[in-house]
Amino acid sequence: MELKTENGYHLRKVLHNSKFGNFKVNDNEEIEDGDEPGKVEDDEIKVKEEIEIKEEPIDLIAGNDQCSQYDQEFPQHNTPKRNQIIYTGKKPYQCSQYDKSFSTNSDLIAYTTTHTDQKPYICSQCDKAFSHNSSFIIHQRVHTEGKPYQCNQCGKALSMKKTLINHKRRNSGKKPYQCNQCDNAPSCKSYLINHQRIYSGEKPYQCCLCDKNFSQKTDIIRHHRTHTGEKPYQCSQCDKAFSRNTTLLTHQRTHTGEKPYQCRQCNNAFALNSTLIKHQRIHSGKKPYQCSQCDKAFSQKSDLIKHQRIHSGEKPYQCTRCDKTFSQNSHLINHQRTHTEEKPYQCSQCDKTFSQNGDLINHQRIHSGEKPYQCSQCDKAFSQNSYLITHKRTHTGEKPYQCTH
Repeated sequence: MELKTENGYHLRKVLHNSKFGNFKVNDNEEIEDGDEPGKVEDDEIKVKEEIEIKEEPIDLIAGNDQCSQYDQEFPQHNTPKRNQIIYTGKKPYQCSQYDKSFSTNSDLIAYTTTHTDQKPYICSQCDKAFSHNSSFIIHQRVHTEGKPYQCNQCGKALSMKKTLINHKRRNSGKKPYQCNQCDNAPSCKSYLINHQRIYSGEKPYQCCLCDKNFSQKTDIIRHHRTHTGEKPYQCSQCDKAFSRNTTLLTHQRTHTGEKPYQCRQCNNAFALNSTLIKHQRIHSGKKPYQCSQCDKAFSQKSDLIKHQRIHSGEKPYQCTRCDKTFSQNSHLINHQRTHTEEKPYQCSQCDKTFSQNGDLINHQRIHSGEKPYQCSQCDKAFSQNSYLITHKRTHTGEKPYQCTH
């Protein structure tokens, strides 16, 4: 409710909550919101002594508030004073724990919740908790499937207004935010802030359970699950649960058989992008992992680790039934079959079974007649490499086995 005085000023009651319907002027009278403002009598001016009244020029409070520096109107609860703080860059609200300041008190309160585990907003449908009311409201749209913000160019519906703005920028190719250290120009301000931490080294998110700091809020959320053991992403087809959504999506491909990553050179498809990258090295011949003790290089890091055990003599895999140790887990598995007598590899053409896959492959060449190992000095070929090695000695005259007596 506003009262007009003779000197051209409006009187407004100052409240923390702007959404009110009426207010008390004196003990005997109430003026309803929307009444025509009339002349203010002397006894009505006494209100100024009883309740807090603020005098403001007419041009700032007529109808919607108008910013004096920018051609923009704001509702009564979003004052020009707040707008001027935003445009001048003033940040009067400072965090007591970190050297961070904000233009509004609500932004400071939202930021300080990142220092604690307090999550007062709990979803009644799935028990998820949130530190901000705005995040809680957005989450509830997951249950109601409410996506009130629609793109007028492609018809896509989104649950958040800022997501719609970012979506439109991606469609238009507009990138208004430029990094001052490199050519990176993201479409969202939040992306720019996260990107700039690469150069500043700033890590504002600290784990309350250990001393680790993180540059991204999503990173600390994921890290926190290593302490709590929380696995919020559950597979709908089996009982497995995961701490990351990306891990769940990867796991679901074991059920669907989906292989979205395809090699352009041989049309082989893979469920994981990392597996495709490893496969492509077969075609390129690239071997980025080099041994520091010899000249050997490998296409996969795991192969380098196995090779390095030749130099170190490390044998981390030990048999639980005897004292034998092995440099590779596959060698331990093969060895354990000597204790269990397990023979999982069966020939499809006869009833013979084998404890190792390599033995089955060698056996199958008896049926197929395949002889892939050929002597370079004559035309003879063999089904097994060991047979070729023995044959080569007939050309070299080598006699490696000597009698000890």
